[in-house]
Amino acid sequence: MELHLIRHGQTDWNEERRVQGQSDSQLTQLGINQAIALGERISAIKFDKVFCSSSLRTRQTAANLFPANHLDIEYLDSLREIFLGPWEGTLYEEIERREPESYHHFWQEPHLFSVQGAESFFKLQSRAIATIKKIMESNLNKKVALISHGALIKTFLCHIEDKPMCELWTPPHMHNCAHSIVSFSDSELGQITQYADVPYAELTR
Repeated sequence: MELHLIRHGQTDWNEERRVQGQSDSQLTQLGINQAIALGERISAIKFDKVFCSSSLRTRQTAANLFPANHLDIEYLDSLREIFLGPWEGTLYEEIERREPESYHHFWQEPHLFSVQGAESFFKLQSRAIATIKKIMESNLNKKVALISHGALIKTFLCHIEDKPMCELWTPPHMHNCAHSIVSFSDSELGQITQYADVPYAELTR
């Protein structure tokens, strides 16, 4: 299976630096334009199936990526972003003032991040791995697009690279509409060929 991992376009909450998690925000005009531009760049790829987070921002991204709407798109709650419970809807600067240690853990030591009522990055990674494993089992030898969120995609790529969670936020940055590709065969875990628009070979020289 050739898996194309795509982050959603810019949202109003991205612009405001407001915590999204699993709460719904919507694409800005820039976010719409980002999705349209990526859709044009990948228009020659013949996808067999598209899986998409059920969040509004990812559904909007999918609609602008594939405007012809001839592809079979399946929307999954399990592809939603990390659940951040009491943080959701709050500005990041407010979180930094109110909970400086947890804020630091989130961005600098993600392996230590633990907030009551929120998902850990380890739980997010387990959810991502389990969901993609199911997708793989039913889509062998196919080209599949998966439209999801920055942290979910990052944790999955961390798993493929066999990196510890403490290195989750190491570059490249998972920018809006970043496009990554992982190829799977029966005999391997998975090989990253593109990471956030950059050929993987360039990152590992």
